[in-house]
Amino acid sequence: MQTLYWMALEPIAETYADHNSYGLRRGRSTADAIEQGFIALSGRDAPEWVLEGDIKGCFDHISHRWLLAHIPMDTVILEKWLRCGFLENANWSATEAGTPQGGIVSPTLANLTLDGLEVLLTKMFPRRQKKGRWVHPKVHLVRYADDFIITGSSHSLLVNEVQPLVEEFLRERGLNLSVEKTRVTRIQDGFDFLGQHLRKYGDKLLVTPSKKNTQALLTKVRGVIEKNKSAAQGSLIAQLNPMIRGWANYHCHCVASRAFDCMDFEIWRKLWRWSRRRHPTKNAGWVRARYFHAIGGRTWTFAAPTGVQHQPNQPSWQRLVYTSDTPIRRHRKIRGEANPFDPRWSSHFAERAKRQWFNTALHRRA
Repeated sequence: MQTLYWMALEPIAETYADHNSYGLRRGRSTADAIEQGFIALSGRDAPEWVLEGDIKGCFDHISHRWLLAHIPMDTVILEKWLRCGFLENANWSATEAGTPQGGIVSPTLANLTLDGLEVLLTKMFPRRQKKGRWVHPKVHLVRYADDFIITGSSHSLLVNEVQPLVEEFLRERGLNLSVEKTRVTRIQDGFDFLGQHLRKYGDKLLVTPSKKNTQALLTKVRGVIEKNKSAAQGSLIAQLNPMIRGWANYHCHCVASRAFDCMDFEIWRKLWRWSRRRHPTKNAGWVRARYFHAIGGRTWTFAAPTGVQHQPNQPSWQRLVYTSDTPIRRHRKIRGEANPFDPRWSSHFAERAKRQWFNTALHRRA
């Protein structure tokens, strides 16, 4: 039943959604949010200050009273969903706030709750004349689910005017900003957003993989290698490849070439230690010949023979994925006002689907 109501509610949510909301919506992604952040901050006259916002326990604290008063659906059904509670270790607990745990409708309810903030900011901070001069506060919102950034022309504007307005907007919905994660940052100092780092050097804005996100992958890779000290090489490669490929595809739209090279080197170091540890009595040349092979243009490819020969004297290899083999391509952002349920935008979404298929095929060949 919840799915049926969600199918009716989603077109309404898309119609009234903020243009620069990109999380938990059809046809939108983190790459769109990052690209919009680049557009807002990359110009010469772009804002120099950013409010990094994070909503504390967004899905768990949305006010039931607000939802029942504003969500355009049968309130009797909605109230039953909200008040149904949850089971944990065979114990039932009541829910006094928040959206249904694990419910398919929860992301749409969360977006409906947070939509309207961009319109409010645009209304309260327009470009206007003051004492014969045009004043542009440069307030722009980019939101992905409960993570968002708001740009501004000055530190005082964001701290004294924008942040209190956002806090009041959230308070009406039973929400609060996370004190630990909410801060105002100068763009020249840089900030992390959705796993990537945005920082301006002079007039040039660079988007790179964040150190925290990069370290998270290396920690996962290290854990897999440590757990597979005695596993077959092919088994280790099969576990590492999805992690490496997913990380590279996520960051392939930003300035990631140097990060890719560093990632490949760090993974090589870990695999070299893994290889040497397995054969303590063998010299380095023997270990290299056993585990690393010249394949394509790479002379140190961590690969295992599959035992299948498609052509004479040409063995087939199960090879490790290298991030530097992933092509860097600029992401084309979705149009902010695009609605997947509006026939007028069907060609736009068809073109994006075609481009996505092409890019996916390109990455697989790489």
